[in-house]
Amino acid sequence: MASKRVLKRDVNNVLGDIIDAAYLHQAANPKEDPAKSEAIVDEAIATFDELIAKINKRNVENKKQHFKEVNKEFETKAEALVEKVNAL
Repeated sequence: MASKRVLKRDVNNVLGDIIDAAYLHQAANPKEDPAKSEAIVDEAIATFDELIAKINKRNVENKKQHFKEVNKEFETKAEALVEKVNAL
């Protein structure tokens, strides 16, 4: 893990790309129900808020281990969101 700043930037960029993909799908397919893509956007925003709160947590005993766990959780949740976007 390079730094807290890099992890925050990665979370922001990846989840932002997922939100963009959901909105692109919504714009490209206007006849489909937008509720599915909006649900993905809502989930991505909630995931972002949750991960940033965990990254900013100050009273962590082992910071290196904490950031590894946050990074692993981030990868898992991002993969799940990408699968949902691909399934649209």
